[in-house]
Amino acid sequence: MGLTGRTAVVTGGASGIGRGICLRLARDGADVAIFDLDRHGAEEVAGEVARLGRRALGLEVDVASSAGVARAVERVHAELGKVQILVNDAGIGGLQPFLEMTEADWDRYLGVHLKGTFNCARALVADMVDVGWGRVVNVASTAGLNGAGPGLTHYAAAKGGIIAFSKALAHEVGPFGVTVNAIAPGMIDTPMSRRSPRADELFARTARHTPIKRVGTPDDIAAACAYLASEEAGFVTGQVLSPNGGGWM
Repeated sequence: MGLTGRTAVVTGGASGIGRGICLRLARDGADVAIFDLDRHGAEEVAGEVARLGRRALGLEVDVASSAGVARAVERVHAELGKVQILVNDAGIGGLQPFLEMTEADWDRYLGVHLKGTFNCARALVADMVDVGWGRVVNVASTAGLNGAGPGLTHYAAAKGGIIAFSKALAHEVGPFGVTVNAIAPGMIDTPMSRRSPRADELFARTARHTPIKRVGTPDDIAAACAYLASEEAGFVTGQVLSPNGGGWM
């Protein structure tokens, strides 16, 4: 799916799903700016994108900070030009019982996932409206659809908010040629999920109860994102695409 001449911003692009998306969009022809708290990782992925023949920029950004996002967008505009594709993938994870959760814990999860999605969309959707074409792809989770399980109330609430935000924004910007969709992955083998307690056991249990009989890979999500970011998806907006191997239907 050709994206030549398009510029993308991918948040959380230094590893895992975000890295997979950066490389897929670059292979499809897009120039890519990577926003991530991990500056070294963002710069490494930018190098991988550049080796695919595309322009790239890796920046240290806390998406929960509107000022930080604004500074990063200034750099993108100066070096890569206006942005037509935004992929909001930045996120954090971890289990925490609700009765032990602090207000700071709750605020951090919603800040990174939900406010970060808002900050980046607010900063970049105007570019898309100006050119009359744009794609916003927000990475949510099946947790935002089914609540996931114990210890994930902050995560599930943030991901559910991203899904609702995507649908609401799709109503507003559709008349300007901009689509907004969400991806809700199931269990994906990433560095973040590998940090879960007994990750191998969790992956094996998930695979046993999934019709496809495996957990997902970053490339599975990157393929879904590439479609939603493409010209071919111009009639798709306000939708939730859930690559999860059939574990949740």
